[in-house]
Amino acid sequence: MFETIVALATAPAKSALAIIRLSGDDCFDVVSKCFSKDLRNVKERTVHFGFVKDGEKNIDQVVLLTYVSPHSFTGENAVEIICHGSLLIANQIIALLLKNGARMATNGEFSSRAYLNGKIDLIQAEAINDIINATTDEAKELSLVALEGKTSKMFKPIKEKIAEILSQIEVNIDYPEYEDIEEVNREKVETTCKEILSDINSLIEQGEKDRVYREGLNVAIVGKPNVGKSSLLNAFLKEDKAIVTDIAGTTRDVVEGEINMGGVPIRLYDTAGLHESKDMIEQIGINKAKETIKKADLILFLVDETGIDNDLYTLIKDKKHIIVRNKSDLVTNRKENEIYISAKKNDIDALINKIKEVMNIGEVSLKPSFNNTRQLGLLKSIAKNLETALKDVKDNQPIDLVATSIMLAYNGALDLLGENNKNDLTTEIFSRFCVGK
Repeated sequence: MFETIVALATAPAKSALAIIRLSGDDCFDVVSKCFSKDLRNVKERTVHFGFVKDGEKNIDQVVLLTYVSPHSFTGENAVEIICHGSLLIANQIIALLLKNGARMATNGEFSSRAYLNGKIDLIQAEAINDIINATTDEAKELSLVALEGKTSKMFKPIKEKIAEILSQIEVNIDYPEYEDIEEVNREKVETTCKEILSDINSLIEQGEKDRVYREGLNVAIVGKPNVGKSSLLNAFLKEDKAIVTDIAGTTRDVVEGEINMGGVPIRLYDTAGLHESKDMIEQIGINKAKETIKKADLILFLVDETGIDNDLYTLIKDKKHIIVRNKSDLVTNRKENEIYISAKKNDIDALINKIKEVMNIGEVSLKPSFNNTRQLGLLKSIAKNLETALKDVKDNQPIDLVATSIMLAYNGALDLLGENNKNDLTTEIFSRFCVGK
């Protein structure tokens, strides 16, 4: 039996209306203790209008929706109370419900119960959180694909194929005396593992491509002092956020801004000019710039008409980077591996196109994909175990050793869909959700 939980499902701010959500086997009983109508005999989804009451005192006039198990988001009896959007009122109603037998929900507990009760799978549950946190239309659309169940449905045939080859190997190992059992030879194991591995690698490739739409990219603007880094940040943002002067060393801290580039959230970091300095404060800014370089997905290495400083270039040459030549009107000899802009004149279209090309930002495909860290990590683990199985087959290792690696791949597939260790996953995954979900 699931105890009744309660939480505010709308933002904790003053608004026209607020929604308070309850779920649990006895939630109709809990609400009936403080509502002007008795809900204990409700047999179907209904809408009620009345007062939330503390004894004889009216707390608020509300609209109340009842959902009868299993026809609710969580699969349990559920109630949604639509009250006036005063936080004072919402908190009074929640306090009253707590007094009458409910308890406060933990982060993600409503979605967790929906998952545990089989109303959604783990991929769909993660998609709910991704939709809430989406900052672009593209990120939202990708999450909706997963929420509809298309992503899970796409992967299940792959899981079944792993299970099929594994079961055939295990039967051959455990029951060698039965002549009517189809013998699984090494060639069949190798062929099947290659097919599955090809499918998994395609999913990883698509997921890595789509992940940037959900998680965004960190882009650092780096260069020596006074090459126009702050002007470039302002050109991207279309506002004068960073201070621009002719004095070298004006930027002493990392200045941040965010833009939407082709549906990808781009976090821009204007860093202090990199050079030797005895100024303690300026040196702190330079150290911060070096830390920003380490964390960046892409470096915009900005140079002016004086050319590339080779000592500075060694700091970024092993990172994904674009050499950007600012003050292009002063450059006479242009090179193919450099992008030419004028930050001061907001002439940066060539750079935007190059960023899209380098980071593979294009029109989002909206194909089902596994594009968060947990999902991609599990896919890579499955691929690694299948590669081990393939190597063991080619090295003529015992078939039971091959089966061990395929079993690890199968367990990874179960973990990906949330079909294994449900209770352990609930704690880890749903703790990241907001309380009302």
